Amino acid sequence: MTPAPTRRLPRWSARLGGVRVRSALAASVVVAAAVVLAGLALVFTARTTLTGNIDTAASQRAAEVTAAVRAGDAARLDQTLAADPGEQSIVQVLDPAGQVVAASPGIAGQRALTPARPAPGATVHEERHLSSYGDERFRVVVAGVRTDDGSDRIVVVGQSLHPIDESLEVVARSVIVGVPLLAVVVGLATYLFVGTSLRPVEAIRRRVATISASDLRTRVPVPTARDEVAALAETMNAMLDRLEAAAATQRRFVADASHELRSPLATLRVGLDLLDDADPAHAERLRRLRRETVRLGRIIDDLLLLARADERGLTVRHDDVDLDDLAYAQRDRLRSQHPELRIESHIEPARVRGDAHQLDRAIRNLCDNAARYAHGLVTLTVTADAGGADLVVGDDGPGIGAADRERVFDRFVRLDDSRTRSDGGSGLGLAITREIVVSHGGRVSVATSAAGGAALHVWLPTPA
Repeated sequence: MTPAPTRRLPRWSARLGGVRVRSALAASVVVAAAVVLAGLALVFTARTTLTGNIDTAASQRAAEVTAAVRAGDAARLDQTLAADPGEQSIVQVLDPAGQVVAASPGIAGQRALTPARPAPGATVHEERHLSSYGDERFRVVVAGVRTDDGSDRIVVVGQSLHPIDESLEVVARSVIVGVPLLAVVVGLATYLFVGTSLRPVEAIRRRVATISASDLRTRVPVPTARDEVAALAETMNAMLDRLEAAAATQRRFVADASHELRSPLATLRVGLDLLDDADPAHAERLRRLRRETVRLGRIIDDLLLLARADERGLTVRHDDVDLDDLAYAQRDRLRSQHPELRIESHIEPARVRGDAHQLDRAIRNLCDNAARYAHGLVTLTVTADAGGADLVVGDDGPGIGAADRERVFDRFVRLDDSRTRSDGGSGLGLAITREIVVSHGGRVSVATSAAGGAALHVWLPTPA
């Protein structure tokens, strides 16, 4: 069964790190954008409001001056021309030709502030930069007035915008300085909070990483908080319960079926022996049937061994085992059983700790596998060094492709048409070999032999 492809994160997302980093960055960006927009809205609102207040103050001042000009009251006009303490406003009274008739003390002798000349009763609002005040901005109200004696005058009132500019500059500076600080604080807080929230997920991940197919009894920790993570942990534990029950049922079925098959198989063997003695004319056919019963018995033994390995692991004895003696025995067996093959060997003395029976079974499986697929050559090599012993069984057969060198150790795996049931293989030999080698603390791998076929390497630790 082909596993489902793993969904990869986009490249840009992978560069940004994990969920904690991405969440912190997202929170920082959102908060920074929100604060900037809020700051812009605040500046716009404040500017509009303060400018309206300036216009109102200028209009009120213009109304006072207009009333004094219309009445022709010189004393009252002088009083209105003088600004109150703290008030940043200037006033001019012009004739229709633009000549200054009266002005605030601070701008006495200066020319007209504006070229606007509205008709009597009309009012004009402007915003101007006055060079006499360092190019400062002013809101200017220009009103046309007709006095009681029938002459026309123009009242000009300017209100400085400098206080508004200072206030808005303070707000802008606060936003420029505060936004990065706020973004950093929010990012750090989000990073810490997300890390705290993901800690149960990391605990679940670590626990799941320790669960293997041979031991499904472990369960993931369930957080005390009744949230989505707790629901995920409970769901995963329920799934593990189902998997454990299914695996136990499967192992029990394999073990029970294997035990039950042993009795009728023994009966078949006894019956074949009796028939062989009773009817020698059918000896060749009976020998073929006997080989099939031997093969069936070997498959049953393999299934029992795998069932025990899945249930509680292989029980390994820790005796001193001469690996070279086991290799010599298998070499001689191959020569007697396969006279058509050329068996080459290079065997050095090598001693390991383990179970001699199980190691002999593992080497036998490798040799049978090589003999099954070899065209005419099988090689058997044993070498040893200070760290461990290497055993290599090679052949000149079709070999094993790089893509299948891990899958070949799975159970009931046949890679191509040359590895069919007619060749005598059940697909369990290499799986059993790996179980035995791993239980002895070793490893097994596949490479290409010097003859172009498959070379199966077994490494086992040597005694200290």
